[in-house]
Amino acid sequence: MISVVFLDLVPEAVEIGGTGYALGGFVLGVGATGIVDLLTPHFHFVSGDCERARFLRAGILTGIGIAMHNLPEGLAIGASYAHGSSLGLSVGLTIALHNIPEGMAMAAPMCAARLDALQITMWGALAGLPMAIGALAGVAVGNVSSAVLSVCLGFAGGAMVFITADELIPDAQEFAVGHSGTFGIVLGVLAGMILAYAL
Repeated sequence: MISVVFLDLVPEAVEIGGTGYALGGFVLGVGATGIVDLLTPHFHFVSGDCERARFLRAGILTGIGIAMHNLPEGLAIGASYAHGSSLGLSVGLTIALHNIPEGMAMAAPMCAARLDALQITMWGALAGLPMAIGALAGVAVGNVSSAVLSVCLGFAGGAMVFITADELIPDAQEFAVGHSGTFGIVLGVLAGMILAYAL
């Protein structure tokens, strides 16, 4: 996500609307995502009367947090597609890859709570719904003017940087064995560079 932001989103935002709109949107994206993060703190396993209820609650609360973070990610995809299908595809693929471990983080405690596959899929779809709403909003707003599109792309970039710095990198290091988290981050940046230059 970091490489896509700084090799695709921000340069496109600057080119379309100038540095002021791009950086303003970037700061707004960081700020808005930070507020969402404060309103939906990182939930951990909570105490309960039984293990199943504890895991189910953890899965649902994780899903709520993911759903809140999916809105700016959807905005990133929509605003990117409003500018061009190549940029939209690059951002969409990167966010899709990022969402795989998020989905696993939500599904794992639900599996431990012995929910069936259909129920877990339903909860996952509900958590993903804000991304579709954000994507529609990004396309609609991004098509208004070059200044608005520049702000939207900058906003999306800021949101993606915040999510990466606040969630993905710390989690990678927390669960790392040796330097595996660092190697994973480097491989992710390389994958983003390939996406940015190949598409």
